Amino acid sequence: MEFRHLGRSGLLVSEISYGNWITHGSQVEEDAALACVRAALEEGITTFDTADVYAGTRAEAVLGRALKDERREGLEIFTKVYWPTGDGPNDRGLSRKHIMESINGSLRRLGTDYVDLYQAHRYDYATPLEETMIAFADVVRQGKALYIGVSEWRASEIREAAALAKELKIQLVSSQPQYNMLWRVIEAEVIPTSEELGLSQIVWSPIRQGILTGKYLPGQPPPAGSRATDEKSGAHFMSNLVSDEDTLTRVQQLKPLADAAGLTMAQLAVAWVLQNPNVASAIVGASRPEQVRDNVKAAGVKLDVELLKRIDEVLDPVIERDPAKTASPANRP
Repeated sequence: MEFRHLGRSGLLVSEISYGNWITHGSQVEEDAALACVRAALEEGITTFDTADVYAGTRAEAVLGRALKDERREGLEIFTKVYWPTGDGPNDRGLSRKHIMESINGSLRRLGTDYVDLYQAHRYDYATPLEETMIAFADVVRQGKALYIGVSEWRASEIREAAALAKELKIQLVSSQPQYNMLWRVIEAEVIPTSEELGLSQIVWSPIRQGILTGKYLPGQPPPAGSRATDEKSGAHFMSNLVSDEDTLTRVQQLKPLADAAGLTMAQLAVAWVLQNPNVASAIVGASRPEQVRDNVKAAGVKLDVELLKRIDEVLDPVIERDPAKTASPANRP
């Protein structure tokens, strides 16, 4: 496993991190979830990402149980706050009330005294940014989080938050956006701004929710047992992706490129995001341990310039680059 600094901080994170967005507490049973975490640890992954909203808070609890016997100092545990975790009007957003209550709930479920990174899961237009950042500063000063990050924030929002973080003397070190060969909306604005301000990207969906593995074939139904067939958790996220035959056809053209590089298509996709020096870690999820072991082989892989050029040539007509696609809800959910 290779390690990279998170932003300009001294914190090192594993290039491949393990995330449990759709899997733990919903898509897979707990035994399978624990086996995936065990595989991640055995492969040298030390960085684990979750959120209070995943599986209605169950995902944090599952991850906490999976890591309870591990040496805490040897792990980097990340979680997030914003989406609803209850039915009340204040059980959502980035108000001081919700942040202070949510960090306590997350720590309780994770079974830890602190998280290494506490992230704003979206931008909250209903709360003054100053209120949010002061609350985050208090969470840090109370020792409940070491660093602060954001997820799916626009470049202008990151810039405002970074200025406040500097005033408050806390470290805003990361952005967690979707980023992959097909979804490059952060390249025009978020990445240059982050490089200037000293933030890294921790990217989710590096294999575009499985599309870049090549297992979804144009004109054919999704394979049995895939995320696109799981009505409990994954299918509604996948419906538009698996029906886009142009994209699926072009993804199939990546297979000979992956073969020539000695990589699976999933490994090629994960390695691709790690070629960007502003990316500190690529989050992978899994429903089976062998998926973790396959994806982790992307760590340390260097893709040559010609291969990167060929990937762009194949995918260019279906790549999404519009920076406006980075968006938070206009109103709290």
